[in-house]
Amino acid sequence: MHDKPTSQDSLAHLAAVIESRKAANGGDPEASYVARLLHKGPDAFLKKIGEEATEVVLAAKDADHGGDKAKIVYEMADLWFHSMVALSHYGLSPADVITELERRLGTSGLEEKALRKAVAREAESK
Repeated sequence: MHDKPTSQDSLAHLAAVIESRKAANGGDPEASYVARLLHKGPDAFLKKIGEEATEVVLAAKDADHGGDKAKIVYEMADLWFHSMVALSHYGLSPADVITELERRLGTSGLEEKALRKAVAREAESK
């Protein structure tokens, strides 16, 4: 009997595939969409992140007016995917994001935001 992979396993597997598409690992921009995005550089995948974020918002707005909620999932998958390409480019992984989210568990979002503002103000005053 096989255990069903966890979401974290799936993200780690996708991250490994993305890593394999880097030029240093033999990724070919002519044969791989990820390799092409990475080859074009940050402007290419950052633009895609912006486009996909907008598409998530539009899908959610449509769902608010009777549209198909499945489109939110579809667009969110595109957003996560392109975000994972960015993470890989910067030497980061989904595990780094999960660690940060786990760090925030139990912390009020309002407290977290206030702390970030206080740290920013302190940095500006130096």
